[in-house]
Amino acid sequence: FFCYFLPFNEHFEQAPMYVAVFTYLGFGVGTLFGYLRDFMRAWGLEKCHLATEREEQKDFVPLYQDFENFYTRNLYMRIRDNWNRPICSVPGPQFDLMERVTDDFNWTFRFTGRCIKDVINMGSYNYLGFAETDANALKTVADVLQRYGTGVCSTRQEMGNIDKHVELENLVARFLDVEAAMVFGMGFATNSMNIPALVGKGCLILSDELNHTSLVLGARLSGATIRVFKHNNMQSLEKLLRDAIAHGQPRSHRAWKKILILVEGIYSMEGSIVRLPEIVTLKKKYKAYLYLDEAHSIGAVGPTGRGVVEYFGMDPDDVDVLMGTFTKSFGAAGGYIAGKKELVDFLRTHSHSATYATSMCPPVAEQIIRAMKCVMGLDGTTQGLQRVCQLSENTRYFRQRLHEMGFIVYGNDDSPVVPLLLYMPGKIGAFARRMLDKNIGVVVVGFPATPIGESRARFCVSAAHTREMLDTVLNALDELGDFLHLKYSRHSRSSHPELYNETSFELED
Repeated sequence: FFCYFLPFNEHFEQAPMYVAVFTYLGFGVGTLFGYLRDFMRAWGLEKCHLATEREEQKDFVPLYQDFENFYTRNLYMRIRDNWNRPICSVPGPQFDLMERVTDDFNWTFRFTGRCIKDVINMGSYNYLGFAETDANALKTVADVLQRYGTGVCSTRQEMGNIDKHVELENLVARFLDVEAAMVFGMGFATNSMNIPALVGKGCLILSDELNHTSLVLGARLSGATIRVFKHNNMQSLEKLLRDAIAHGQPRSHRAWKKILILVEGIYSMEGSIVRLPEIVTLKKKYKAYLYLDEAHSIGAVGPTGRGVVEYFGMDPDDVDVLMGTFTKSFGAAGGYIAGKKELVDFLRTHSHSATYATSMCPPVAEQIIRAMKCVMGLDGTTQGLQRVCQLSENTRYFRQRLHEMGFIVYGNDDSPVVPLLLYMPGKIGAFARRMLDKNIGVVVVGFPATPIGESRARFCVSAAHTREMLDTVLNALDELGDFLHLKYSRHSRSSHPELYNETSFELED
């Protein structure tokens, strides 16, 4: 029997029935008008801005699938102005935004030449505030840029292995308290190019249903059999593990070569934290391997910012493959794989990312070293620990205030990823535009990135946010929540207690 020593509070409140009805009704009306507009375009009554086949290629197999683009041209285009907005400053707690307008209902944009100054940034993954331009803080980065230049122009296995890479890998291993680590130039490729090196045909991957696309792509590229378990549901995972052991591979019923469990530390769309202790218990019981993606959790949770392993007070050796990125908490780029020395040595020769990809550029490596030393206190200050504590304080304050206002907010109380549910498609654009009018930059997310009935705004809290900034955002949300009728919460329990509200469970013998 397992239970948490610390409170593990996650919220997944269900919206009232009328909200779901109007949400699906909104999509239905939008779809009907989409078919009407497609009919008008086909008969030349409305100008078609989409890419179309050239006349001389009409007999070819279509390059553009018309129906697959239906959602893009008829629903997404109506609110397209809320995405891909270009910024023209460092993405710190505030940034500058280039103003743009459209003359053809979001099909094209033109810049006005003006700049929207000091927009409060609630969308960037700048959890510890290391995305900064302070000359004193970046002195070592500038020195490395002067000495090494901007790029390496080679792979790690050829002429691209420099002393900064070795220093960074040793530092990451020390930070995570593992034997060895290997760094890569791209966070997405750290997952998609390394999972195929670890598993292949005859292996089984058990993947959380809400895993990031990079994990999904890596699993698919591996050629292994993939089975999906319900999000953070230990009964679902244990059933798959038990069936895998009992029945083996399809048709032949041979034992699986490997069983690999893929999970994330913090889920970037739900704000939930993985139930790591239970998963480790199941992993050991059924002799499986565990791959933990700490892209959003490394630096962001744990007393000293060492991720969900530290958050739960667990031994890093309990996780077979520790993965994380430097693109969020460390204000840089790239990712790492860490664990046993045998694992890292194997990946150095078998990983496509290590063999074919250009290695991390030196200034980026130095930025990660600078930030990580700060978090570890190796710079002789407590500034890093203060940032971790400030992030935790800001996160709990922001989440608590949103709950008190009556919004439905998903995720764990300690997660700096804060999804606020909007539901109805028409409110996605209205929410983002009105927040920008108040000089607040937000990220809104809808189908197909989320379930069709769970459109949301996703806030990312930073240690660099001051209490005044957060209060400004919260006051704007309170006002906008009343105007757009977004305060759906009834403070009821989740309708899926078996998925989300379990704090303990008993493993079957």
